Amino acid sequence: MRAPLANRPWLTLGIGLALAAGVPWIASDFVVSVALSCLMYIALATSWSLFCGATRYLSLATSAFFGLGAYSSASLLEVLPWPLVIVSGAVVASVVAVVMGAAVLHLRGTYFAVLTFGMTELIRHAVTFVEKQVSGTVGRVLAVVPSNETVYLTVLAIAGAAIATAIAVKRSRFGLALAGIGADEQRAQTLGVDTRRYKIAGFALTAAFAGAVGAAMAVRWTYIEPAAVFSPFIGFQTVLIALIGGAASIGGPVVAAVVFSLLAETLRLQLPYGYMMVLGLLLILCVMYLPNGLASLWQRKAAALRGNGHD
Repeated sequence: MRAPLANRPWLTLGIGLALAAGVPWIASDFVVSVALSCLMYIALATSWSLFCGATRYLSLATSAFFGLGAYSSASLLEVLPWPLVIVSGAVVASVVAVVMGAAVLHLRGTYFAVLTFGMTELIRHAVTFVEKQVSGTVGRVLAVVPSNETVYLTVLAIAGAAIATAIAVKRSRFGLALAGIGADEQRAQTLGVDTRRYKIAGFALTAAFAGAVGAAMAVRWTYIEPAAVFSPFIGFQTVLIALIGGAASIGGPVVAAVVFSLLAETLRLQLPYGYMMVLGLLLILCVMYLPNGLASLWQRKAAALRGNGHD
């Protein structure tokens, strides 16, 4: 009997990417816009879970890395080829993550979450200050942008790379080290794991994907400003999607990103505050009854089916 697709992640990923790649040529502009939002949050939530789901460090810095990538894109779009613009956004975000991680990754829990949020706000205000001093304005106009199809395929590639990286890391020594840190960091240290180095590397890897997504999504707007691209909403929604889907899994954040992107587009038009209410309610229910997220539901079902198969 052949294993289901869920047990063959590389095949599932390949099929998903192949199907998603055709969307810009067969769907309406609205559907493409919704699909782009899904891909954006798939990349953000999957890369966030890659580090935070394994180590159980609650980072609220996603919007900082996203915004840095967006401003890198706005600054370099006219002087570099498109692929290098995306790489530059990833590099800038990861370098900042290394500096930030070296400063705050010795903390855990509430202290780490509050400090990452505080440093995000510090970066936003610093960018605002520099913009006012250099250009005399707080925003940038993006006059030269690639086609919508190019942007879509770029974000699709980033999302695919994030999922592929999560699969590879989970099966690697690096992933085992991150999981060991999440289970018992002191014990991992006694077993010879350089926890500081692994934490900073994982944090930087997460930031690189967020920066790349920010660089790609920046061109969706003709004008960007710090309040938009460094919006706390981007970071909070990423965390909520990952937690509700199941931060310790790979498929959970992907499915949750799709579901909540569709919910967002549906509810924002009819009930502007309904989406956040639904998101908050689901988070409360997950914390109370499904602490491992919605992914734990099908994990239990799969375990039950395996058990029945042995009977």
